[in-house]
Amino acid sequence: MPNAWTQSSPSRVIEADNLVVLPTLPDAAFTLIYLDPPFNTGRSQKRQSTTSVRSTLASGAHATGTITGFKGQRYERIKGDLLGYDDQFEDYWAFLEPRLIEAWRLLADDGTLYLHLDYREAHYAKVLLDALFGRDCFLNELIWAYDYGAKSKNRWPTKHDTILVYVKNPKGYYFDSSTVDREPYMAPGLVTPEKVAKGKLPTDVWWHTIVSPTGKEKTGYPTQKPVGILRRMIQASSREGDWVLDFFAGSGTTGAVAAALGRKFLLIDQNPESLAVMHERLGALPGVDFVDSGLEARLGA
Repeated sequence: MPNAWTQSSPSRVIEADNLVVLPTLPDAAFTLIYLDPPFNTGRSQKRQSTTSVRSTLASGAHATGTITGFKGQRYERIKGDLLGYDDQFEDYWAFLEPRLIEAWRLLADDGTLYLHLDYREAHYAKVLLDALFGRDCFLNELIWAYDYGAKSKNRWPTKHDTILVYVKNPKGYYFDSSTVDREPYMAPGLVTPEKVAKGKLPTDVWWHTIVSPTGKEKTGYPTQKPVGILRRMIQASSREGDWVLDFFAGSGTTGAVAAALGRKFLLIDQNPESLAVMHERLGALPGVDFVDSGLEARLGA
């Protein structure tokens, strides 16, 4: 089987640096991209900080140094202001920025990006994504709220993550909330029994537990995200048969959910622990290719 990926390929898991693989993929190929990058917690990140410059761009294409957005300001100006404000952010964004530029290129015209961050980077990322995608392409700020873990006594305990949602085309993106699993009313006594039985559509605040350390979802991967969180995104922002991309794949939850919902997936990660978990979790699914890093140089062949 050839190693070059096309939309007729089977679902695939690739062991590689994502910035090596992403430029080999065709434009506008994915209806949904979910990214859960390493959070910039101030601790040492076990990663390679790599930059990328695209040398060939179609007229009007978005790329570093060429984007006009966010009240008409230049993208480089906005980026420069933020990098000058926080030097810890500079290293993190040097890692993340070229990957987000590739995500924009890879999104289909009706596609949606979900970028999962915590409070340390969400506000920076929002400003820069406004410039990169265009402010009118911002769809939602989702708050995933949970109640588990340490209980701080000297400040309000941090119990949420932020998921920024951007679309490629604000006039033509795909979104179907009717397909999303409904949830219980928080005050069922205030609505009719019929509504209680049906449940309500989720809002932009998602109350959902983390993956239980003793639950059946647990794979042992430290940053694993719950099936329920990915399920909502994939249900609403893709159709059966569409392609879903996750290039910080981690435990493979995106692929597991996409397969269960009849979507095809491409997952990329270079962490051997991640690949081991995904082999165990996804290896039994029919028609899933696993491509190891030894084939990395031939991905575009």
